[in-house]
Amino acid sequence: MIPEIELQSPEVINLFQERQLQKLIAYLADYSPYYKKIFEKEKISPEKIKLLSDLHNIPFTDKSHLQLFNNDFICIPRTKISDYITTSGTLGDPVTFALSDKDLDRLAYNECISFQCAGAKPGDVFQLMTTMDKRFMAGLAYFLGVRRMGSGIVRVGNGIPELQWDSIRRFSPKNIICVPSFILRVVKYAEENGIDYRNSSIKRAICIGENLRNQDFSLNLLGQRIKDKWDIELIATYSSTEMATTFPECSYGCGGHHHPELIITEVIDDNGNPVTDGEPGELVITTLGVEAMPLLRFRTGDLCTFHNEPCACGRKTKRISPIIGRKNQMIKYKGTTIFPSSIFDVLDHFDNVENYVVEVNTNDYGTDEVIVHVGSANGSDVLVKELKDKFRAKLRVTPEIKLTLVENIQKIQAPEKNRKPVKFLDKRKK
Repeated sequence: MIPEIELQSPEVINLFQERQLQKLIAYLADYSPYYKKIFEKEKISPEKIKLLSDLHNIPFTDKSHLQLFNNDFICIPRTKISDYITTSGTLGDPVTFALSDKDLDRLAYNECISFQCAGAKPGDVFQLMTTMDKRFMAGLAYFLGVRRMGSGIVRVGNGIPELQWDSIRRFSPKNIICVPSFILRVVKYAEENGIDYRNSSIKRAICIGENLRNQDFSLNLLGQRIKDKWDIELIATYSSTEMATTFPECSYGCGGHHHPELIITEVIDDNGNPVTDGEPGELVITTLGVEAMPLLRFRTGDLCTFHNEPCACGRKTKRISPIIGRKNQMIKYKGTTIFPSSIFDVLDHFDNVENYVVEVNTNDYGTDEVIVHVGSANGSDVLVKELKDKFRAKLRVTPEIKLTLVENIQKIQAPEKNRKPVKFLDKRKK
């Protein structure tokens, strides 16, 4: 099922979003301590914000505001808060979020239509390979969405390839929900233990947290490496706690589809101005239908491009590109601008690189230095040379490479308090 609004023309979608924006502004003016102060300080008359183009009259919100004034963003009494979560802390200290029953219903709707966009159907069985605990919104959202769709879910959690395969054998799920690099660990375990994984029940992986595609939507090195090993359908998704919305690919794999009933998007340049269509910039979001902590013009820090032409699946909504990188993770190295994802893409090309961590420091001259810690059971000078050659060919620069034990990298990647694997350590002086 495709929501009716996602089949409409851009003009109809804009009119719909403008009506929803007016409702949001009125709601914030009545119930949000933070945005009430902003409207007063900036002399903004809420009733005059009617068009999407009027958004430029409102200042941006960013993560520092959420950290400094967290409680002021809450629009409902504490007695109506049903769930407390935090962000993953990718861009610094985690931020607390509160959700009402209505917000949980919205999450369920978001994931339900996103799974259906990805090609899943009611009655399918899903295996969840991400955590539902540790204050993680996504794991809970997936559970709620699968339940709303009328499907079954096996809540295995992250890690433990042995338990993943035992669950696949017992329950025959068709879909797995996971971080894509974990698929390679699952495959490796199957190969080492004689499991005929290519003839398992799994037909589709709905992937989170890592890019699977290049900017032209072809599979990147990680995506291609998975596909070569295990010919299942790979669906990339993009989401965050702050937006409480998913941009899912459909089976055509040409970008994550926008749900206009849930979120308003802008893409801005370094000066905060809108970019021209098809140009990359920072994603700014305004949430629709959120009751407890709605956000207005929130700067995500993620760099992307939007594609506006209709998709072959029938949807006429915008499609988001793979994330180019996080703005504050940009590295200036030997005169070249790179993002951690570009370094990951090179490392994911090598079968004998079992895990890795990219570390960035500030050197004595005040510039960035990059060290790549590589875990490999078969590490050698030959591997180091091959890595340097590949970095030089792909990025035009070669970071320092240090071989270490696989278990040493595992300890860095998976500290107890973390919900996602740590692959980037930013130790630069702020």
